[in-house]
Amino acid sequence: MDDKILNIFRTSNGEFISGEEISEKLKVSRAAVWKHIEQLRKEGYEITGEPHVGYRLTGTPDKLTAEEVSYRLGTKIIGKQIYSYETTGSTNDLAQKLAESGSPEGTAVFSEGQSKGRGRLGREWSSPKGKGIYLSLILRPKIAPTHAPKITLMSAIAVATAIRKITDLPALIKWPNDILVNGHKVCGILTEMSAEVNTVKYVVIGIGINVNTDKEHLPKGAASLKSELGGVVSRVELTQELLREIEHQYHLFKEKGFEDIVTEWRNLSYMLGERVKVICQDKKIEGYAVDIDKDGALVVRLDSGFPEHVTAGDVIMVR
Repeated sequence: MDDKILNIFRTSNGEFISGEEISEKLKVSRAAVWKHIEQLRKEGYEITGEPHVGYRLTGTPDKLTAEEVSYRLGTKIIGKQIYSYETTGSTNDLAQKLAESGSPEGTAVFSEGQSKGRGRLGREWSSPKGKGIYLSLILRPKIAPTHAPKITLMSAIAVATAIRKITDLPALIKWPNDILVNGHKVCGILTEMSAEVNTVKYVVIGIGINVNTDKEHLPKGAASLKSELGGVVSRVELTQELLREIEHQYHLFKEKGFEDIVTEWRNLSYMLGERVKVICQDKKIEGYAVDIDKDGALVVRLDSGFPEHVTAGDVIMVR
C-alpha cells in the first residue's frame, strides 16, 4: 500500500492530492490513507498536509528501500526483486538463503546496517547504519566454478564506473576486490558461490561501499566518498547507477565473454606497473604487477623476469 501511495504522489507532478482522491484510487478508507501516510512520514518521507486541500510529497529519505531504489531504475534483471532491511547480520547470508530457496537472478538484498558484515578471509566489514551501501546480489551465470573470479572483476568495474559517474571521484581497482579513491579504500567486494563439479548454481556478490561515513569511524587506511569529495553523496542515486552498471557489465560478460572486461579492468587499474608484494596461502612473491590474464589472475613479473600468475592472495603496494 505504501508504494502505491508513493506512486500517486510521484505522478501528481508536485500538486496537492486530496485524501478522498487517494482513497478512491486505492479503494480504501480515508482513515487507512492517513495511517499509511503517517507510516511514510516515520520512514522519513516529507509529506505536507493542508486541511481541505490534501497532501503533497516534498521530500524523500536517502534510504535504500525497495520503493526508493526501484523508482525509475530501468533495469531488466538486476534489482527487479529487492529486499531491504533496517539492520541484519549479513546481507550475503540472507542472499544465500534466498538463492537456495530459488530466488531469481538479479535479486538484491540491502540493509541500512549490518552487525556481522564481512569481507574476504572472514574479515570484519564496518557497516554503520545509514552511512554506506551494503548490498548482496544473486547471479546465476552459466559458467564453470573456476571462472567465478571473473564475476568479482566484473563487479569491481561496475562499482568504480558508478562512483566516477555520480561523484567524479577517480575510483580505481586494486586486484582483486578493492576500490580505491586517492589511494584510500572505499569499497570491498566479496563473491561467494554454490557450485557443483562443473557448473555454478549461483553467485552472491557482496558489495560494501563507504559512502557518507565520517573518516574517524573508519578503519585505518580507509576512506568514504564523503571524506574524499568533501560533501554528502546520495546513496539512492549511487545505488541505482551501480545496479545499472552491473547489469551492463553482466550483459557484456554473457554476450561477449571476458575479453572486454579485461580491457576495461586494465583502464581502471590502480596497480598495473607498480611494485607489489602478494601474500598467498603458501608463499609470498614480489615483483611488478603487469597485467591480468584471460582467467582474471594477476600477472606479476618477478625480479628474475619470469611471470607469476596469482589466482588468490592479498596484494600490498611496495613504495
